[in-house]
Amino acid sequence: MNPDREDQLAIRELLQNWVVWRDAGDWERFRGVWHDDGWMMATWFQGPAPDFIRVSQEGWAKGVSILHFLGGIAVDIAGNRAISQTKMTISQRASVHGVACDVVCTGRFYDFLEKRDGRWGIVVRQPIYEKDRIDPIDPREAPALDRAKLAVLPEGYRHLAYIQEEIGYKVKRDMPGLKGREVEALYRRGAGWLKGEAVTPQMFLAPLAA
Repeated sequence: MNPDREDQLAIRELLQNWVVWRDAGDWERFRGVWHDDGWMMATWFQGPAPDFIRVSQEGWAKGVSILHFLGGIAVDIAGNRAISQTKMTISQRASVHGVACDVVCTGRFYDFLEKRDGRWGIVVRQPIYEKDRIDPIDPREAPALDRAKLAVLPEGYRHLAYIQEEIGYKVKRDMPGLKGREVEALYRRGAGWLKGEAVTPQMFLAPLAA
Protein backbone atom coordinates (compact mmCIF):
# COMPACT_ATOMS: atom_id res chain seq x y z
CA MET A 1 0.00 0.00 0.00
CA ASN A 2 1.12 3.57 -0.69
CA PRO A 3 2.75 4.98 2.51
CA ASP A 4 0.62 8.14 2.34
CA ARG A 5 -2.50 5.97 2.14
CA GLU A 6 -1.34 3.98 5.18
CA ASP A 7 -0.87 7.21 7.12
CA GLN A 8 -4.30 8.47 6.04
CA LEU A 9 -5.94 5.27 7.26
CA ALA A 10 -4.00 5.30 10.55
CA ILE A 11 -5.08 8.89 11.25
CA ARG A 12 -8.71 8.18 10.38
CA GLU A 13 -8.72 5.19 12.71
CA LEU A 14 -7.21 7.31 15.50
CA LEU A 15 -9.85 10.01 15.08
CA GLN A 16 -12.66 7.48 15.16
CA ASN A 17 -11.17 5.79 18.23
CA TRP A 18 -11.04 9.14 20.06
CA VAL A 19 -14.83 9.42 19.92
CA VAL A 20 -15.67 5.78 20.58
CA TRP A 21 -13.30 5.35 23.51
CA ARG A 22 -14.01 8.72 25.09
CA ASP A 23 -17.80 8.34 24.90
CA ALA A 24 -17.62 4.74 26.13
CA GLY A 25 -15.47 5.71 29.11
CA ASP A 26 -12.62 3.47 27.90
CA TRP A 27 -10.09 5.79 29.49
CA GLU A 28 -6.95 3.65 29.21
CA ARG A 29 -7.29 3.16 25.46
CA PHE A 30 -8.37 6.80 25.14
CA ARG A 31 -4.96 7.82 26.48
CA GLY A 32 -3.37 6.09 23.51
CA VAL A 33 -4.73 8.54 20.91
CA TRP A 34 -2.68 11.40 22.41
CA HIS A 35 1.02 12.11 22.55
CA ASP A 36 2.36 12.68 26.06
CA ASP A 37 2.41 16.44 25.52
CA GLY A 38 -1.05 16.48 23.90
CA TRP A 39 -3.32 19.44 24.55
CA MET A 40 -7.13 19.68 24.50
CA MET A 41 -9.09 22.83 23.79
CA ALA A 42 -12.83 22.75 24.51
CA THR A 43 -15.47 25.23 25.61
CA TRP A 44 -15.33 23.96 29.20
CA PHE A 45 -11.69 22.81 29.45
CA GLN A 46 -8.31 23.89 28.09
CA GLY A 47 -5.25 21.97 29.17
CA PRO A 48 -3.01 18.90 28.92
CA ALA A 49 -4.57 15.68 27.69
CA PRO A 50 -3.95 13.80 30.99
CA ASP A 51 -5.91 16.49 32.84
CA PHE A 52 -8.67 16.37 30.23
CA ILE A 53 -8.96 12.62 30.75
CA ARG A 54 -9.10 13.09 34.52
CA VAL A 55 -11.82 15.74 34.45
CA SER A 56 -13.76 13.74 31.87
CA GLN A 57 -13.67 10.77 34.23
CA GLU A 58 -14.85 12.98 37.09
CA GLY A 59 -17.71 14.33 34.99
CA TRP A 60 -18.61 10.80 33.88
CA ALA A 61 -18.85 9.73 37.55
CA LYS A 62 -21.13 12.69 38.31
CA GLY A 63 -23.47 11.89 35.42
CA VAL A 64 -22.34 14.58 32.96
CA SER A 65 -23.59 13.43 29.55
CA ILE A 66 -21.53 14.63 26.56
CA LEU A 67 -21.54 12.49 23.41
CA HIS A 68 -20.06 12.90 19.93
CA PHE A 69 -20.87 11.81 16.39
CA LEU A 70 -18.46 12.01 13.45
CA GLY A 71 -18.95 12.79 9.77
CA GLY A 72 -16.46 13.31 6.95
CA ILE A 73 -12.71 13.50 7.55
CA ALA A 74 -10.11 15.45 5.55
CA VAL A 75 -6.40 14.95 6.25
CA ASP A 76 -3.39 16.92 5.00
CA ILE A 77 -0.02 15.23 5.56
CA ALA A 78 3.46 16.74 5.32
CA GLY A 79 6.12 14.21 6.33
CA ASN A 80 5.57 13.26 9.97
CA ARG A 81 3.02 16.02 10.55
CA ALA A 82 -0.64 16.25 9.67
CA ILE A 83 -3.70 18.45 10.04
CA SER A 84 -7.11 16.81 10.08
CA GLN A 85 -10.59 18.28 9.98
CA THR A 86 -13.49 16.07 11.03
CA LYS A 87 -17.16 17.02 10.80
CA MET A 88 -18.79 16.30 14.13
CA THR A 89 -21.66 17.00 16.48
CA ILE A 90 -21.46 17.40 20.24
CA SER A 91 -24.58 16.43 22.15
CA GLN A 92 -24.97 17.33 25.82
CA ARG A 93 -27.96 16.51 28.01
CA ALA A 94 -28.70 18.45 31.19
CA SER A 95 -31.46 20.13 33.17
CA VAL A 96 -31.91 23.75 32.12
CA HIS A 97 -34.00 25.73 34.62
CA GLY A 98 -35.71 22.53 35.65
CA VAL A 99 -36.37 21.25 32.10
CA ALA A 100 -34.47 18.24 30.70
CA CYS A 101 -32.83 19.34 27.44
CA ASP A 102 -30.38 18.27 24.75
CA VAL A 103 -27.99 20.75 23.19
CA VAL A 104 -26.56 19.76 19.82
CA CYS A 105 -23.59 21.67 18.42
CA THR A 106 -22.34 21.11 14.86
CA GLY A 107 -18.75 21.82 13.95
CA ARG A 108 -15.35 20.31 13.20
CA PHE A 109 -12.50 18.83 15.16
CA TYR A 110 -9.32 20.53 13.93
CA ASP A 111 -6.35 18.38 14.94
CA PHE A 112 -2.60 18.90 14.92
CA LEU A 113 -1.03 15.43 14.62
CA GLU A 114 2.49 14.08 14.55
CA LYS A 115 4.04 10.70 13.83
CA ARG A 116 6.61 9.83 16.50
CA ASP A 117 8.44 6.51 16.64
CA GLY A 118 6.08 5.18 13.99
CA ARG A 119 2.88 6.17 15.84
CA TRP A 120 0.47 8.96 14.99
CA GLY A 121 -0.96 10.90 17.93
CA ILE A 122 -2.80 14.12 18.65
CA VAL A 123 -0.68 17.09 19.69
CA VAL A 124 -3.50 19.66 19.83
CA ARG A 125 -7.25 19.23 19.35
CA GLN A 126 -9.13 22.49 18.70
CA PRO A 127 -12.83 22.19 17.91
CA ILE A 128 -14.48 24.67 15.57
CA TYR A 129 -18.03 25.49 16.70
CA GLU A 130 -20.31 26.33 13.77
CA LYS A 131 -23.91 26.34 15.03
CA ASP A 132 -26.00 24.86 17.81
CA ARG A 133 -29.51 24.52 19.18
CA ILE A 134 -31.32 23.48 22.37
CA ASP A 135 -34.23 21.01 22.39
CA PRO A 136 -36.40 20.03 25.36
CA ILE A 137 -36.66 16.26 25.78
CA ASP A 138 -40.42 16.67 26.19
CA PRO A 139 -41.60 18.93 23.33
CA ARG A 140 -44.48 20.14 25.50
CA GLU A 141 -41.99 21.90 27.77
CA ALA A 142 -39.50 24.66 27.09
CA PRO A 143 -36.93 26.22 29.44
CA ALA A 144 -37.26 29.93 30.17
CA LEU A 145 -33.82 31.01 28.93
CA ASP A 146 -32.23 34.25 30.07
CA ARG A 147 -32.25 36.04 26.71
CA ALA A 148 -29.76 38.71 27.79
CA LYS A 149 -27.27 36.08 28.92
CA LEU A 150 -27.79 34.05 25.76
CA ALA A 151 -27.25 37.06 23.51
CA VAL A 152 -23.70 37.74 24.75
CA LEU A 153 -22.49 34.17 24.24
CA PRO A 154 -20.61 33.26 21.02
CA GLU A 155 -22.97 32.54 18.14
CA GLY A 156 -21.52 29.15 17.16
CA TYR A 157 -21.92 27.61 20.62
CA ARG A 158 -24.15 29.94 22.62
CA HIS A 159 -26.66 27.27 23.67
CA LEU A 160 -23.87 24.83 24.51
CA ALA A 161 -22.13 27.52 26.55
CA TYR A 162 -25.41 28.41 28.26
CA ILE A 163 -26.10 24.87 29.40
CA GLN A 164 -22.46 24.34 30.47
CA GLU A 165 -22.39 27.50 32.55
CA GLU A 166 -25.72 26.53 34.13
CA ILE A 167 -24.15 23.32 35.45
CA GLY A 168 -21.07 25.13 36.76
CA TYR A 169 -18.42 25.11 34.03
CA LYS A 170 -16.43 28.20 33.07
CA VAL A 171 -16.72 28.55 29.29
CA LYS A 172 -14.04 30.07 27.04
CA ARG A 173 -15.67 32.86 25.04
CA ASP A 174 -13.34 33.15 22.02
CA MET A 175 -13.31 29.70 20.45
CA PRO A 176 -13.19 29.46 16.63
CA GLY A 177 -16.48 29.54 14.75
CA LEU A 178 -17.45 29.04 11.12
CA LYS A 179 -16.07 32.47 10.19
CA GLY A 180 -14.01 35.20 11.82
CA ARG A 181 -10.59 36.08 13.16
CA GLU A 182 -10.32 33.11 15.50
CA VAL A 183 -10.81 30.45 12.85
CA GLU A 184 -8.61 32.31 10.36
CA ALA A 185 -5.82 32.34 12.98
CA LEU A 186 -6.34 28.61 13.50
CA TYR A 187 -5.97 27.93 9.78
CA ARG A 188 -2.72 29.91 9.76
CA ARG A 189 -1.38 27.84 12.66
CA GLY A 190 -2.34 24.68 10.82
CA ALA A 191 -0.52 25.78 7.67
CA GLY A 192 2.52 26.66 9.76
CA TRP A 193 2.44 23.28 11.51
CA LEU A 194 2.63 21.51 8.14
CA LYS A 195 5.64 23.68 7.25
CA GLY A 196 7.49 22.63 10.42
CA GLU A 197 6.62 25.53 12.70
CA ALA A 198 6.07 24.98 16.41
CA VAL A 199 2.72 25.21 18.16
CA THR A 200 2.40 25.98 21.86
CA PRO A 201 -0.55 26.04 24.26
CA GLN A 202 -0.11 29.78 24.65
CA MET A 203 -1.04 30.26 20.99
CA PHE A 204 -4.47 28.80 21.71
CA LEU A 205 -5.00 30.31 25.16
CA ALA A 206 -3.99 33.91 24.51
CA PRO A 207 -6.64 36.24 23.07
CA LEU A 208 -5.96 37.55 19.59
CA ALA A 209 -4.48 41.01 19.35
CA ALA A 210 -6.88 43.70 18.20
